[in-house]
Amino acid sequence: MNVSVLVLDGLFDSGLATVVDVLQMANELRGEVPHPPPRWEIRCVGAHSAVRTAVGHVIECQAFDDVPQPDLLVVPGAGPKQSSRLVDWVGAAEREPEREALRRARAEGVSLAAACTSTFLLAEAGVLDGLSATTSWWLARTFRQAYPQVLLDEGRMLVDPVGVTTAGAAMAHLDLALALVRQSSPTLADLTARYLVVDHRPTQAGYAIPGHLARTDPSVSAFEAWVRAHIDQPLSIADVAHAVGASERTLQRLVLKAVGVSPVRFAQTIRLEQASHLLRTTDLPTQTIARRVGYDNASTLSTLLRQRLGTTPGRLRNQTSSRPA
Repeated sequence: MNVSVLVLDGLFDSGLATVVDVLQMANELRGEVPHPPPRWEIRCVGAHSAVRTAVGHVIECQAFDDVPQPDLLVVPGAGPKQSSRLVDWVGAAEREPEREALRRARAEGVSLAAACTSTFLLAEAGVLDGLSATTSWWLARTFRQAYPQVLLDEGRMLVDPVGVTTAGAAMAHLDLALALVRQSSPTLADLTARYLVVDHRPTQAGYAIPGHLARTDPSVSAFEAWVRAHIDQPLSIADVAHAVGASERTLQRLVLKAVGVSPVRFAQTIRLEQASHLLRTTDLPTQTIARRVGYDNASTLSTLLRQRLGTTPGRLRNQTSSRPA
């Protein structure tokens, strides 16, 4: 399979290295599985003969038109990490060659893949219009405002409608690369993941920091503070709206705008964040932790952890975080 990796100035070194290393590892392991898929032949392509990475490494690349049409075009993360600058960066005139390359590849049936900030480049090129996608969790609000025509689900680590695969924050390059292997051979993807010691991570919701998301609006920040102060109590939107000086309707609108979910779901995120912390760092029974974060029983907490974060109390307790003596 011919793979072109589209590289841009300022690209994340780890993103490029991860994609290339996983595909090369899969190439080396092909002989270990029955009916191996074709090798991945990887080339770096770009609008210039060389690019400089975020830490200053120089990557030589070939011009788009100087290589055979690829089966797959991968775009590792690149550009500013600040949402206020990223939309301008992907929309700048200097990025038009890359945007046009993406549009042409999509029109010619080439599969596309991107992770982290480069999901913005795909959206800016228009190749995500009408499709489901994900992006870095902390950039979701800006993405949703800039590209309302994209069906964003930032809670997921990976979204792969036919022909276009997107992944979440920077280390999701690993999930992205394994997903590309899995599209050719699930058996080889599982074997590669085992050699790399990679767990299945269906969601990035467990890594999101609710406080960071809430800081974009004073009322939402006040809502977050109220939920944390009353985390062991039932949630009443009417009560919390009154406490923060807003109507229920206004609070619904502000929270949805700031974090992309309803107040109830945002409160649930905060409760699960605290529950996960307690499960990792204490020996409290799951039932006790459930009550401390506002749920009547352990089964409710377990169900929400599985549905929202793709994990269980047992897995969280088995993680290597140190516990207090």
